[in-house]
Amino acid sequence: MTTRGSPRALWWVLALFATPLLLAFALYYGSSWRPAGRTNHGELITPPRALPAVALPQPGKADTGVLQGKWSLVYVGGGNCDELCRSTLYFLQQTHLSLGQLMPRLQRVFLVSHDCCGTAPDQAGLLVLDATGPAAASVRAAFPSGAPPTTVYIVDPRGNLMMRYDARADPKGLREDLKNLLDLSHIG
Repeated sequence: MTTRGSPRALWWVLALFATPLLLAFALYYGSSWRPAGRTNHGELITPPRALPAVALPQPGKADTGVLQGKWSLVYVGGGNCDELCRSTLYFLQQTHLSLGQLMPRLQRVFLVSHDCCGTAPDQAGLLVLDATGPAAASVRAAFPSGAPPTTVYIVDPRGNLMMRYDARADPKGLREDLKNLLDLSHIG
């Protein structure tokens, strides 16, 4: 002997599972409310600023266009490089090393905006670029003014200035954001 359940019970079960989905859809697309959470730790630069394609010389080397084609961690500072500058560059170095096998996709850049390049630290793999000349004025102007002297920027492989961080903050946030960017990006 077989027993058949009530069709009404089937509709109740379907409604039980479909109601939360429909409610979420209506809230997300039908209202102006959006979740307040975010997934990045740094400050997004909106809209991203395209850095001008200017070849910047490395002290003692020919002009190069290194801010395109690779993800870049950029620090802008003076060539006299005081203790705050050195600690920020050390922060860049340690963050870069913590990326493990993703390290080759990222470069560290010290963009010297004045007093080039007296006491720039000698770190392996650090690109020191002279941005003191008149040709580099457009590059210097693309970086936000009034930022703290410990600000670190992320430049994407297409030369867009897109995020900034304070090097005094927890380095885990920068590392997590970089890992997410490098994992999701197919360029650079």
